[in-house]
Amino acid sequence: MENTKKDIRALTKDELIQFFESQGIPSFRGKQVYQWLWQKGVHDFDSMTNLTLAHRKLLKSHFDINHIKIDIEQKSKDGTVKNAVKLHDQLVVESVLIPTASRSTACVSSQVGCSLDCTFCATASMKRMRNLNPDEIYDQVVTINQQSLTYHQRPLSNIVFMGMGEPLMNYKNVLASIDKITDPEGLGMSPKRITVSTSGIPKMIRKMADDGVKFRLAVSLHSARQEVREQIMPFANKFPLDELLESLKHWYACTKKRVTFEYVVWEGVNDTREDIQALVQFCLKVPSKVNLIQYNPIDGNDMKQASSQILDDYIKTLTNSRIQVTYRRSRGEDIDAACGQLANK
Repeated sequence: MENTKKDIRALTKDELIQFFESQGIPSFRGKQVYQWLWQKGVHDFDSMTNLTLAHRKLLKSHFDINHIKIDIEQKSKDGTVKNAVKLHDQLVVESVLIPTASRSTACVSSQVGCSLDCTFCATASMKRMRNLNPDEIYDQVVTINQQSLTYHQRPLSNIVFMGMGEPLMNYKNVLASIDKITDPEGLGMSPKRITVSTSGIPKMIRKMADDGVKFRLAVSLHSARQEVREQIMPFANKFPLDELLESLKHWYACTKKRVTFEYVVWEGVNDTREDIQALVQFCLKVPSKVNLIQYNPIDGNDMKQASSQILDDYIKTLTNSRIQVTYRRSRGEDIDAACGQLANK
């Protein structure tokens, strides 16, 4: 028999209040349930201990809570934790806890698979099956926060939307999840500690800016030369670099937030002086910083990271041009949890 119960987390706070009022129950019960769902992150009605047994029974007869479950948890020697997260329909995504000496970062997924075709990313080998709902994204954060408290005795400090999927192709649900994560009646995290990473969809970057979002933006750039970018990210032929640049200028004009360019340097792909100079010129046109990322090999791909000499050339040239640059060494590589490696292995 098909389950016709609605997921209670699809309801707004006002709708929860209206539900209780329609049953002749005071409205404050709706506020209590909302708090249990979004501030305390409970996954079953019996945990809502300030509700009467009759009220809990009423909720069970009308609603489900389609929460995620950790199917497999893997720990890296560097402390990174990768979760294979099972959704209510048995599909699986991955999320990662990335600890350093001073912070704990949650890397969360926004789609099951991905519709883009970046040649260096394992997720791109999976077809996009569906978008994640806001509660499924929120649940990943709650779960990783609990892992950080358990393993490192501290709460999450940062969230990055850099897991499986292109967040801007699930725009509505990603923003709804961030609303719950940052809401004082939700997890209460500062939006300044959240970064949404996109492959660079100009129309959606403009929309984010116009919508007045408060979080940070990162763009997976990897080349400031159109022909090279199309080679490694074929979908980029629909989103020329000049369009991307104009959308980023609009982003800065609206938000006054610098964009971070994520950039991997590969041998024989983007390791020439021309590539370095193109990146410098691109960065000088919009307030930005560059995050050079260590490349993590994936199955069926023979791309190799460029030599340390080339990386040094990038860093030196960017620094001399007064462009902030950092080099991020990958974590969790031994459990396929590093950047670009998430593919439900």
